Parts: sequence; structure tokens; C-alpha cells
Amino acid sequence: MLSTLLVRIPLWVLFSIPRSLRPRKSWDVKRAVMVNIVRHLFQVQSESGPLVISPDHRAIASGPGVNGIWIPAAPKSLIVGKLEQWAEHAGVSPVRIPGYWMNKKGISVASSASPTPGEKVILALHGGAYIRLSAHPNDPTANIARGLVKSVDSVQRVLSVEYRLSSHRPFLVAHPFPTALLDALAGYLYLVNEVGFAPSDIIVEGDSAGGNLAHALTRYLVEYRGTPGLPAPPGALVLLSPWIDLGESHVQIPNGSAVTCLSSDYLPHHTGFTYPVIAFVGPHGLEALDTNPYISPASLHPALVVDFKGFPRTFIVAGGAEVLLDQIRTLRDKMFKDLGEGNGLADGEGKVRYFEAPDAFHDFLIFPWHQPEVKDTLTAISEWIALDK
Repeated sequence: MLSTLLVRIPLWVLFSIPRSLRPRKSWDVKRAVMVNIVRHLFQVQSESGPLVISPDHRAIASGPGVNGIWIPAAPKSLIVGKLEQWAEHAGVSPVRIPGYWMNKKGISVASSASPTPGEKVILALHGGAYIRLSAHPNDPTANIARGLVKSVDSVQRVLSVEYRLSSHRPFLVAHPFPTALLDALAGYLYLVNEVGFAPSDIIVEGDSAGGNLAHALTRYLVEYRGTPGLPAPPGALVLLSPWIDLGESHVQIPNGSAVTCLSSDYLPHHTGFTYPVIAFVGPHGLEALDTNPYISPASLHPALVVDFKGFPRTFIVAGGAEVLLDQIRTLRDKMFKDLGEGNGLADGEGKVRYFEAPDAFHDFLIFPWHQPEVKDTLTAISEWIALDK
């Protein structure tokens, strides 16, 4: 199917010349063609497996300028409550995992160096539907970390966590929920206990499925705050095109974004997510997709009980042309209800900022050419982080 690109690209260019035929009239020909290319590559990977074998949790992948470290497994004493029950049910345990540091250009910081006064750090959790991609600096999702560390003055370094990926038949059945959450917790504990960052100076960031994971980590730290040895929740949470309803409640919305944005996004129809969802939810059953607040906090299912009280200040990003738009707006509305809208910092008073790039598709910060949306979004995030002195 890759070989057909040689035929498809000229046709996509031809059909994109009339502005009326482009998915969004504001798009130029390049963007209209690029979304078709990315969609095609996404489809090929869904049907035949990864086009490139990415690094994973089993080893630190070296390379020029790569700063990889081993993150110790989260202590079992800090895996409590529902997380402990879910881990036992799934038969998963904490293990050591790789992490990759990325520093601001021109600044040399040892990976274990204590934070400088006023320094904030980003804990990055990559996207990839919980089944693909990597925390490695050569991965496409590293463009997000690269953009953030360049744009945010108070951030000198980003730590990306190489959490374990889920898989299912016909491959090895491995690493279902809550495996990735155990690994994200290990990364957070490393920043606090090994490097010495105060939780208030940690920004947990995730894109797509990584946004789902960033939310789950924050929820665990909020709900079990006060557990001996468990650090406080982070100072801030940044969710970029988060995949925040793994069920089908938003797919059922008449004329919703899951249908109307198919032509302007590279993500497939919801049936294209069948394998990732089954691999991720594992033995917990499909009902967990609708009712588990750690998995689908934006679900519209009436049986879901969820609130965001106690969450840190949060920045949510969505693309106005992405299929996940409806569920991200639902998350926004739920967080506004519990935490308030705007830039204020007082508890329950304006702790949530929502930024929607009108003609951007899913996870657009991965693509440096997706301008001016990438630059505008990074600027908005930087200014928002700077408000917290």
C-alpha cells in the first residue's frame, strides 16, 4: 500500500487545487495533501503493523545527543486502592523503565542535577493509542517536547517516560490497563524522589493517548493524596488532543465530530480503534470504557461517576478539525464545572484554560509544518505557565 503513494500524491494535489474541494477552505494545498498522506500511513500501520520499529521499555535506545536513564519501578507500597486492585486483576506489576531527557538548547544540565530556583520540569507522556510510538527523542511525538522546552522560559528540561505498550491477539497479550499508569507513576516519583523537584514545579503533559494517561496519573495523585510516601499532585496538567473517551458515547452523537471531521483528520472512523481499545482494556471488560473515570472521564454514559475536584490548574488543547473534538469539549465542560474557567489561580476559580485551534487536526503539535497553529498554541501554553509564579 505504501507503493501506491506515488500514484495517490499527484491525485491528492490535483483534487486539492480547487479550494472548495479541500477539507477546510482555510487550508493551503500542502496541508490538504499532507493530511491525506498521514491518514494513509496511519491506515497502513493499522492493517500491517508499524512501519518503523520504535524503541520500547526493554532497553535504552542510544543515539547522537540522546540522554536516556533508567527509572526505578514504583514501590508497591505506593500502589494502593483501586490501582492496586486493577493491577492484581490484570496481573501486571511495576518494573524499571527507560526515560529520556531533553534539555533546552544551549543549556547543559546533568540528568540527576537538582532543580535550580524557579525551575519547572515537564513530565511528558507520548501518544500512540497505547499501542505504538515511543518516548525516544527520534520519535515524531518528541516534536512536542522539543517545542515546549524551547518555548517555556521556566522549563530547562523535559523527561519523557517510555511506558509499556499494550498488545493483544494475534500478538502477545501484554500490558493492559493499568500498566502504563504504573509506569507514569514511576516517572513522577523519579522526578520528586531522585531529582528533587517539588510536585508544585512539575507539569504533567500528554498528547492523545498520552493525554489520557496524564489525566489518569493526576487523578490517582489527587484521589490518594495523603498516602504515606505518595507525593502531592503536580502543579499543572497539560492535555493536548487528549483521547479521553475510549468508549462509544461520543460516536453516537448525531452529526458529531467523529463523523463530520473524518475528512479533515487523519484518525480513522471509530471502528479503527477496535484493536487499541481491546488491547488496552484487557481483562477489565468493555464496560470499563464507559464507567471507569481513569479510562474515560469524558464519557457520556449515565453510569459514569466522575469529578475533578482537587485537580491542578489545567490547559486543554483541541483541534477544531479533529474527530475527538466532541469528547475534548465534554472534558472541558466537566472541568469548567468543577474548577472554573479562565486564568485565575485560586482553588475552584478559573483553574482551567481551553485552547481550540479552529482548523487544526488531531495532535497537530507533532507536525512542525502545521503553522501558525503550532506556534500560536506553544505561545499560549508558555504564557499560561508563566502566570504561575
